[in-house]
Amino acid sequence: MSTTVTPSGTSHRAPAQPALKRNRRKVRPINIARRVSPFTYLVLSAFLFFSAFPLYWSVVVASKDNGAIGQIPPPLTIGPHLFENAKRVFDTVPFAKAMWNSLLVAAIVTLSVVLFSTLAGFAFAKLSFRGRPGFYVGIIATMMVPTQLGIIPLYILMAKWQLINTLYAVIAPNLVSAFGVFFMAQFLSTAVPTELLEAGRVDGCSTIGLFWHVVMPIARPAAAVLGMLTFMNTWNDFFWPLVALPPENPTVQVALSAVASGRITDFSLTLTATCIATIPLILVFIVLGKQIIGGIMQGAIKG
Repeated sequence: MSTTVTPSGTSHRAPAQPALKRNRRKVRPINIARRVSPFTYLVLSAFLFFSAFPLYWSVVVASKDNGAIGQIPPPLTIGPHLFENAKRVFDTVPFAKAMWNSLLVAAIVTLSVVLFSTLAGFAFAKLSFRGRPGFYVGIIATMMVPTQLGIIPLYILMAKWQLINTLYAVIAPNLVSAFGVFFMAQFLSTAVPTELLEAGRVDGCSTIGLFWHVVMPIARPAAAVLGMLTFMNTWNDFFWPLVALPPENPTVQVALSAVASGRITDFSLTLTATCIATIPLILVFIVLGKQIIGGIMQGAIKG
């Protein structure tokens, strides 16, 4: 309280001001979990079950003999022949070499596609140069051409360069992706503020410096998504490696086809090879999934 003096010389106390805390309303934290109904958890659990059960059932059949595929009701417990069937896979075809070839090809192609697609996406999204709309439309137009139409010209080109029967024939045509350029250009056009680039130029940063120090950190979530999709598509590629590589130097999908070939298909052996070939995809998804979630959360906090 404060004391004031009147003209007559008397003093009186001013009325006490209400405390600020009394005027403030108590803000309670929002509990999002209360808004989720049990039906939502039921639906999510159903999606999880139907998504994971085929993989689990493949492991079950891979751990048994070939007769397990026709059992009614189907077996649901893991058997004792998993490691035995895995050894048979590596003895039947050069599966270890196929896994290494696919891993090498997919890693190189993924790194190249992410780097060049981010560079080109940054150029099309934030830089001004002559012919930019025409180049961009031309790159998108290549996505409309089916891959099968270019197999014969591509084979002739690789043969002239003497790359047939080598991994270079599988790597070289996939180093750049039109979809990757389109994907990164769309992302960077909205994710990177123009004011931020102008501030970097005022500080004396070059275009390459802006790309490495400004654009790449912002593009990390989209680059992780593009990398995951590129790795998966390259790992699952079958047609062109079948044409360009010899049977003794295959990729993993060609090796899986060799395991499944024959007059009588050994389903336990085929599913064992499939489970082994799925492990790298799961690991890549776990690693890049953390980058995607981390980038999204970082953007949410800073935003």
